[in-house]
Amino acid sequence: MEQGSEFPGCQKWKMGPVPLSDYGREGASIRYKAWVCSHPDCGFNIRIDNGEVTIGRQIGQSYK
Repeated sequence: MEQGSEFPGCQKWKMGPVPLSDYGREGASIRYKAWVCSHPDCGFNIRIDNGEVTIGRQIGQSYK
């Protein structure tokens, strides 16, 4: 993360979300695809899918 960059904390746990990166369909790097709360009991997340922002979707493990 760049110096001076801060993300807002989770409303419940007041911990910062962890940014996650991914790769697009054509293999291009997506710097910030999702942010998830770092508290193990929380599950709060924000995702960007095809330009659409979703909040609180169920998080699962990918088996790709």
